Amino acid sequence: MAPDVKEEKIYPLGYEPETTPESTDPNVRNQLINFILKSGPTEVVDTDLFAVMAKRRSTRKFLDKPVETAKIDKIIAAADTAPTAGNYQGFEIFYVKSPEKKKQLIEACNNQPYVNAPVVLVFCKNPSRVKFDFPEYVLKKFAIQDATLAAGYSQLAAQALGLSSIWIGMFDEQKVMDVIGTDLVPSSVLCIGYPKQTKFPKPRRNLKDLVHVTW
Repeated sequence: MAPDVKEEKIYPLGYEPETTPESTDPNVRNQLINFILKSGPTEVVDTDLFAVMAKRRSTRKFLDKPVETAKIDKIIAAADTAPTAGNYQGFEIFYVKSPEKKKQLIEACNNQPYVNAPVVLVFCKNPSRVKFDFPEYVLKKFAIQDATLAAGYSQLAAQALGLSSIWIGMFDEQKVMDVIGTDLVPSSVLCIGYPKQTKFPKPRRNLKDLVHVTW
């Protein structure tokens, strides 16, 4: 009689995606993430990438309405699709669910009250994942690029799902690390939720001030 095989969970303790494959193959790293990306969310507001980019706005006032798990799944999975140096993915995400820790993050983030949003994701650099034979400062540069791109992808995914977000870059790194319990240095805090109101586009700089042609 064959011995029982204990199923290995491929998601972290405290966060289980809303839908998972009926069977998992531990040899396929992206099986769960690909499953999440391909599964239909509860609501898709916009699938036109350029429309999503045009509509994205920073939001500082969120509704108390909780964000559906299926949408959080998509946002986190989207971060995993971002390009990274050597595909080593030199970043990690801390999903802050504790109301008490969110309050502590407000103080760590220069007392910005909107850090207490329905969904709070802290993107951290992890240069130890970048297995290039380069100086340490180069690996750290790759890691911050990886973490920044991942957070940007999550922002666009949130917008596409009818949510809004704000990117927090002003914070005390050590205080944030203490709150989330890590020695990884944070690069950004992404706050996500349903906006209280829809914002209109703000004026942007002229194209001639944005692009410089070099011959």
